[in-house]
Amino acid sequence: MLPSRPEHRLAVPLLEREPELAAAAHAVDALRGAAASGGLLIYRGEAGIGKTALLAAVRRLADDRCTVRCARGGETATSVPFHVVRQLLRPALAQLGDDRVRHLLGDWYDVAAPALGLAAPGGPPADPRGVRDGLDRVVAQLAERHRDRPLVLLVDDAHGADAESLAWLASFAESLPGLPLLVVLAHRPGGTPVEPAARLLDRLGAAARLRVALRPFTPEAIAELARATLGDRADDPFCREVWAVTGGNPYEAVELLAKVQDRMLDPVERSVALLRDLGASARGSGLVARLERLGAGPTRLAWAAAVLGTDISQRLAATLAGMPPAEAARCTERLREARIVTGPDPIEFVHPLIATAIYRSIPPATRTAMHGRAAWAVARAGLGAAAAARHLLEIHPDDDEEVVAQLREAAREHLAVGAPEAARRCLERALQEPPPPHAYAEVLYELGCAALLTSPPATVRHLRSALDLPGLDGDLRTDATCRLAQALAHNNQLREAALSVAGEAARTPAGTARMRLQAAHFMYEAFQATETDGAGRSRRLADLADHLPGADNAERALLSLRAFDAMLRGEDADLVLHLCERSLLDGRPARGLGWTDTEWGFETPAMVGITYAFTDRPDRALDLFEEAVRAFEISGWSGAHLAFAHALVGLAHRRRGDLVAAESYLREGLRLADRVGTGLPVQWDAACLLIETLLARGRVTEARGVADHYGFGPPWPSAMIMPDGPCVHGRLLLAEGRTEEAVTELEAAGRALEGRDRHNGLWAPWACDLARALAPGDPSRAAQLATRARVQAERFGTDTAIGEALRCAALMARPDEAVQLLAQAVHHLEASPSAYEHALARYDYAVALGSPAELSRAAALATACGADTLAARALLARDTTRARE
Repeated sequence: MLPSRPEHRLAVPLLEREPELAAAAHAVDALRGAAASGGLLIYRGEAGIGKTALLAAVRRLADDRCTVRCARGGETATSVPFHVVRQLLRPALAQLGDDRVRHLLGDWYDVAAPALGLAAPGGPPADPRGVRDGLDRVVAQLAERHRDRPLVLLVDDAHGADAESLAWLASFAESLPGLPLLVVLAHRPGGTPVEPAARLLDRLGAAARLRVALRPFTPEAIAELARATLGDRADDPFCREVWAVTGGNPYEAVELLAKVQDRMLDPVERSVALLRDLGASARGSGLVARLERLGAGPTRLAWAAAVLGTDISQRLAATLAGMPPAEAARCTERLREARIVTGPDPIEFVHPLIATAIYRSIPPATRTAMHGRAAWAVARAGLGAAAAARHLLEIHPDDDEEVVAQLREAAREHLAVGAPEAARRCLERALQEPPPPHAYAEVLYELGCAALLTSPPATVRHLRSALDLPGLDGDLRTDATCRLAQALAHNNQLREAALSVAGEAARTPAGTARMRLQAAHFMYEAFQATETDGAGRSRRLADLADHLPGADNAERALLSLRAFDAMLRGEDADLVLHLCERSLLDGRPARGLGWTDTEWGFETPAMVGITYAFTDRPDRALDLFEEAVRAFEISGWSGAHLAFAHALVGLAHRRRGDLVAAESYLREGLRLADRVGTGLPVQWDAACLLIETLLARGRVTEARGVADHYGFGPPWPSAMIMPDGPCVHGRLLLAEGRTEEAVTELEAAGRALEGRDRHNGLWAPWACDLARALAPGDPSRAAQLATRARVQAERFGTDTAIGEALRCAALMARPDEAVQLLAQAVHHLEASPSAYEHALARYDYAVALGSPAELSRAAALATACGADTLAARALLARDTTRARE
């Protein structure tokens, strides 16, 4: 690991790196004091250019005042998830003891500890985003604990770091300026833009406060280095040739000068002819030849160390090299004297170039065989399947069931620490072995599940292949089908998702498995933005679910769907609420139907909560949704799931009329969703709710900004939006004064909703908004729409729905009738939990009465809701009314 190795015996003062060191010193100084701030420094340069020496100098200048932790990437360890993270953080955490670490991590312990190697990775698959957030928590807590000695993290050879560590560093880099924490990275340039490491290093570079490209030494610096090593007798022609032979590369220059010293060459012009041959022996084939001259034993041990790659214990290297410990110790000493390794235990190569040259010099067949023996040795040493897997990835397929079993176990460990890409590599390699016929479909199933969070199309491909083969039976086949449908839904293929589970349900005997498939089928059909027989689907769902008591989870899932569908249809609210209660167990989601249970999915409790929100029970909805936030945070599901949970909490606050809290949660939901990707269903839902909330607050320009940023508008996605997207878009157009466009949008929305027999005017208020838009030019049609909305609201029966419909009807009524209708609207909305709608009705009623007192009351209600524009209108109307009196 970086700078822990002894100083090179020919080490000299660092040359021509004064600006780079000054930048590091300034960054270390910035960590101190009341206004402490951190950041990221990156040093780039070719192999041997002096990155390691520079980081060692940074460590020396920081050691006296800071807590320094070091790590190094390795080209043979890139397949080991969180390898660099563990080097950086595990020693610091190990010093605290388990109890203090648990206290430090709090709820994040179960998420982050397996990735850090502090707990066995035996749990369910972890969300990679959640693991990264857990690591953020670890480092932030460590930074706070070390304010008296701020934390400095040094990472050498970051180009050889594992993708999981780089992904965490790239995401965490944005937080660095606000923490007393400095990260210093060194890496080689290069790599194609499509390579994960290159992309992540580019992201890190963009976040760095300083990114420096290290240059080769000038002839003057090489001359100074030569004279510091060989004495003042080194003449100018000799020094110039050292520079020419090495190209100013510091590592090669130091090695060349060491060989000049070993050979006791006179550092003058007559020795110049010998320098090129000496320089060649420091790299490539010359280095290999020098190793071979040491004898068979040191060569075998060096090969073993190169194959093991990182964390090279002398015992493991000796086992792999096939030699007793005493012989390994003697060989290690020979390698150390030859400046090939440091040691003795753990063994570390003097420079990554040496490790690479030796690894590549091993004959391919021998290297492959050594990886096989290394996997056996690592497993026997108790280091786990994941540690052995990186060697199994290098061996040739050989129809070995034990290799398949080890790779599958390693994949499970990788998934448990939030490394699905590493799991994918293991399972793809297992398929090449190949697995025995009876397990082939199972491996394909596991591969599909591993790809679910990172590549829904790959999940679809693998699960379809698994389902086409024998070997998936019973619950496993049902689960594979449901996960296939989930992946299709994530890939914006809701129709295909519904068809896949419907086909499997038809082939499945009656029982829990069939009900699970039926529930999934109804759900994916309901979630589509359009369907050809929505009313028929609703009837079939009602026939299947209405008689169910909710005796098990299959029945409860169907009841959840039925309640959600009945709410959208605007059926009697008492029936809807009764369905909700039957879908729960003692008012909570039953075990197995919770937010993080994967068998049924988070959609089941979400549908119950959403139904409560639109059925005048936002308090029940808020309890469920706050539980979702806690469950996702504790489980580390901090990607789209946590984003959706925040959007749901925002929905509950919106239905209560707390517009300020609603906006806050919805913006947080969008922030979390934006970290995951673009075009996600949760972004459409959160954006829709935020636009509707901003319109309620009277902030039309901001609502338009959100709509434009997320492309909110036609063409609409294949998945339904919460609440109805076209209706909210029509309301936005009305607020902007684009009445003709709004009418077109609302009429289309109405046709689509009526065709699906969906009449809930709170979820989709197209009729009332269209009536308001048409009232000036077509009052007759506007009155018909208002009457229709009132009939549907009274059928639904909630105070909010009836009050909103009465408020709309008043717009088309004679003045005396309007006052009466508005009084009734106020009565209903005052009894409802919908404080914002109550404020609207109170304002309309006060204006119709011309009452300053009522206008003051309306203004107070609007202010309490956060409806600032409505409050200002009410106060203005009050003052105007008083002035006329």
